[in-house]
Amino acid sequence: MFFRNILDMFSDDLAIDLGTANTLVYVKGRGIICDEPSVVVLRRDNKKPIAVGIEAKEMLGKTPANIITVRPMKDGVIADFDATEEMLKYFIKKAHNKRSFVSPCIVIGVPSAITQVEQRAVKDAAHASGAREVYLIEEPMAAAIGVGLPVHEPFGNMIVDIGGGTTDVAVISLNGIVYSKAVKVGGDKMDEAIIAYIKRKYNLMIGERTAEQIKMELGSAHPTNSIGPMEVKGRDLISGIPKAIDVTEEEIREALQESVSIILDTVKVTLENTPPELAADIVDRGIVLAGGGALLHGLDILIREHIGVPVVVPEEPLTAVVRGCGMMLDKLETLRKIALSNN
Repeated sequence: MFFRNILDMFSDDLAIDLGTANTLVYVKGRGIICDEPSVVVLRRDNKKPIAVGIEAKEMLGKTPANIITVRPMKDGVIADFDATEEMLKYFIKKAHNKRSFVSPCIVIGVPSAITQVEQRAVKDAAHASGAREVYLIEEPMAAAIGVGLPVHEPFGNMIVDIGGGTTDVAVISLNGIVYSKAVKVGGDKMDEAIIAYIKRKYNLMIGERTAEQIKMELGSAHPTNSIGPMEVKGRDLISGIPKAIDVTEEEIREALQESVSIILDTVKVTLENTPPELAADIVDRGIVLAGGGALLHGLDILIREHIGVPVVVPEEPLTAVVRGCGMMLDKLETLRKIALSNN
């Protein structure tokens, strides 16, 4: 125990939100130092990495035949182990930068529905990337801690964490998740829905980056009447030549309707399965949104209208998970209690 405490004193410990869309890294004592896309560009022949993060995302859809672009995370868990390991090595090296002679202890946020096999894959990838100890925290718990909810108290706290690959809805009390439900709907599914809608309505093929830009600018769950039309460029599927069209907020809201409905239904199911005393607390305290999906225009209004409970969007919902994981680096005894499994 003494040796472990000495190691804790001399290492630059890290917290990582290993997301489907973006990976965020928090360094103990320094805060969030890295927020980059979860994308890796590899050579096709020897699988050697060419670019990771922001640089790799710039290459999405633009690579020649001998280079492949990989999104190593799918639905919040590892889809490509080797690419994830390369990505983790890049982010850990960027954050740690050999400032300390002791390998870091790393806390990683993972979806609440993660399986034992998937847990082991995340841990193995982190160990292979140079971690001394690896702790996994369920993302709803980390997000709740990150936005300042009193998770240690005997009150019901409800968090809706909408990430790139999954939406995690959880009710938390006394440092534990009382009930949670996760669905594989998030920012990526919304992007796919926009691509499919524009293809179906306008016979226009657009790429992932364009769809994401449309979602960020025009995406809404409730009418706002404040966003003008947006010019979208792509390839005409009939003539095969480039073409530009204008799309409106109303059209994109229609494209996102199915994804938003699934999130809303998941919130309802979670509330239906919440013990009455905790449900009463949620009526008073409200529902907190976290993750990139929390930034979807009007989502808080839609949930409030359908559920009849106050909905709060914190100041920085995108960084809630990594901040929560980072706060646990200063509370290692608590961390060891709430982590999914010890090393």
